[in-house]
Amino acid sequence: MLSRLLFALFFLLVTVTCGYWLNGSVGIWIAAVGVLIALLFNDYEKGHRLEKWVRRDDPTAEAHLTGFWGELVDRIRRGFKTRDQLALQHQQRLQEFLAAIQASPNGVLLLDPEGRIEWCNQTAATHLGLHEQRDLGQHIVNLVRDPAFTRYMAQGDFSSEVIIEGRSISLSHILKLQVQLHPYGENKKLLLTRDITARAQADQMRRDFVANVSHEIRTPLTVLGGFVETLQSLPLSAQEQKTYLDLMAVQATRMQGLVSDLLTLSQLEGSPPPPVTESVDLNPLMAQVKSDAASLSAMQGETGLPVHAFSFTLPEHLHLAGSRAEIHSAVSNLVNNAVRYTPLGGKIDVVWTLGDEGQATFSVKDNGVGIAAEHLPRLSERFYRVDRSRSRESGGTGLGLAIAKHIAQRHGGSFHIESELGQGSHFSLVFPSNRVKLEAPIAQLQAA
Repeated sequence: MLSRLLFALFFLLVTVTCGYWLNGSVGIWIAAVGVLIALLFNDYEKGHRLEKWVRRDDPTAEAHLTGFWGELVDRIRRGFKTRDQLALQHQQRLQEFLAAIQASPNGVLLLDPEGRIEWCNQTAATHLGLHEQRDLGQHIVNLVRDPAFTRYMAQGDFSSEVIIEGRSISLSHILKLQVQLHPYGENKKLLLTRDITARAQADQMRRDFVANVSHEIRTPLTVLGGFVETLQSLPLSAQEQKTYLDLMAVQATRMQGLVSDLLTLSQLEGSPPPPVTESVDLNPLMAQVKSDAASLSAMQGETGLPVHAFSFTLPEHLHLAGSRAEIHSAVSNLVNNAVRYTPLGGKIDVVWTLGDEGQATFSVKDNGVGIAAEHLPRLSERFYRVDRSRSRESGGTGLGLAIAKHIAQRHGGSFHIESELGQGSHFSLVFPSNRVKLEAPIAQLQAA
């Protein structure tokens, strides 16, 4: 700026001196006015060029200006660059913020003061059955028709949430949503949705569990109470007393079995997975299972002999890594279930097989009455029974299949059920290859 001023003064001095020599004092004034006009025209022309460059809003374009104007262009260019960098940073932060909201497992909607949708993430669109773009500007009440949500919007008190049904993907999967509005800004609202289907199902399962346990215990307690009252109030012969006491023992055993199964489930859920360091020899284990199954079968007849035809097949030297008590519980539950629900004279095949990938499969197959297809997905639920009256007669607690499935999963395996009415049932436990071992007895190893 100082150099520009000095140059202008020098140019003015030279021009005025030349004018004085040519025409005296009049020449001085003419020269001075001419210099000022020239300087003003030059500044106007450069200022016009600067204005055109600024309007282009392109810091990379050349302005072709030097001196003071060139320095001004450089400063403006640096200002443009700083502005663009800040705008880019803000845009990146906005995109990161929106990406974080999109990744949220909760739904987020922004509503204007009238309740129209300004923005929503994909989760909210999925929860409420909305379209992220097409439904922008639509009133939320016109799209979410749940009566509970309509009342919630109308009352104006958003201090608590409301539970509504979301857009379910199928009739068998009902989506439960927890929805709450949060006012912000100038009368705008933030709507949050959360999928609580699993929690609602867990609450329902807990209620069903308590109700089932209460029902299962109440029945034998009622029977015991009736027998006790009979023994206390009526004069009975020794034989009659023995009959009643035997019936009471049956009910007491039933309650003991129920409590034992409940404790087993509780221990399974509260303990870590069984280690792979413990090796379980399946030969003695299956010998015990076979003996128990024969005894249970004999109890259903009148001759003291088993009333079912059994077939047990087991590969030699087969061992499993895991908990012996848990494996015994799982396989015995499946075998005993087959005995209880297979009619007298039926056939029960118990087989251990090794798969091509090294996995071991335990299967129990019977030729009983079979199970309808609609019951199969729920058979491993606690206390679920196809025929409650028949189950009570057979002495089952309704927890055996749930225990077997839980044990298989704890060992990294899986539980499968196949059945058809009139064709029998097929239950199987699959244990992964890392749990399977083939170990010869020590005596044979020493002999080799």
